[in-house]
Amino acid sequence: MPNLKPPVTTAAGAAHYRERILAALPAGSRFTPLMTLYLTDETSPAEIARAKASGFVHAVKYYPAGATTNSQSGVTALSRAYKALAAMEREDLVLAVHGEVTDPGVDVFDRERVFVERELAAIVRGFPGLRIVLEHVTTREGVDFVVSAPANVAATITPQHLLYSRNALFAGGLRPHLYCLPVLKRETHRQALVAAAISGSGKFFLGTDSAPHAKGAKEDACGCAGCYSAPVALPLYAEAFEDAAALDRLEGFASLHGAAFYRLPVNDGAVELVREPWTVPQTLPFGDAAIVPLRAGEAMRWRLASPAG
Repeated sequence: MPNLKPPVTTAAGAAHYRERILAALPAGSRFTPLMTLYLTDETSPAEIARAKASGFVHAVKYYPAGATTNSQSGVTALSRAYKALAAMEREDLVLAVHGEVTDPGVDVFDRERVFVERELAAIVRGFPGLRIVLEHVTTREGVDFVVSAPANVAATITPQHLLYSRNALFAGGLRPHLYCLPVLKRETHRQALVAAAISGSGKFFLGTDSAPHAKGAKEDACGCAGCYSAPVALPLYAEAFEDAAALDRLEGFASLHGAAFYRLPVNDGAVELVREPWTVPQTLPFGDAAIVPLRAGEAMRWRLASPAG
């Protein structure tokens, strides 16, 4: 994710960020960071070419300016990104999209639907060879668009959008750790996401959108958007797939479809999920602060065992 402070807008910036990640890995780790640039009004075709030539930048993220956390430097108007999008089409770099409009006249629960109608449809028409991922899709309309679009259009789905509808935000009071953008939607939309995830279609794959905000930044008068799902993501996906009687399709969704769309080799390692009850910690250490994971203090049906090699 490139929406840092400052954002990762150049191949050189991505290289520096990648070096920091690699330096922080424990000895023996096989983790390979796949880097993404942050699209701005000023992103040039030359920068797109440098990103492609780097070999480690695999996508460019389109944040409409002001749509989510640290998106202030994002695209202010689609037309201002046309040259960069054309360069991405030529260079075969994936466009990853935060699919929401920021028009204050559009209801927050309709921002994805309107983006798909106004912006995403125009990008698909204007750049037919551009591979596009509608990140963290949340609506039935978004799912329907991806299903009906050409093969170069796909979407990711988060664990929170598979498991929760917007009612969960207000269950027993305001739940800041379930607040993310795009916001949780109606139950009918959640059901559409589940159907897409378990369909076996290579157009839909795992994307956690995990956002590590400190406890104080979430439990604030103006709390940050984002769910910290990373420690529990695979067990949560397993729960959603089990509830839908589709555990046999979890591997494709989690491990195969995304790699195929990004034209990357399938990871030759494996992890093991065990159906065994455990309780998610209330908090986890986060530098000098604490962070609250999704499902904090709650029981889980599945847990992640040690990597199987």
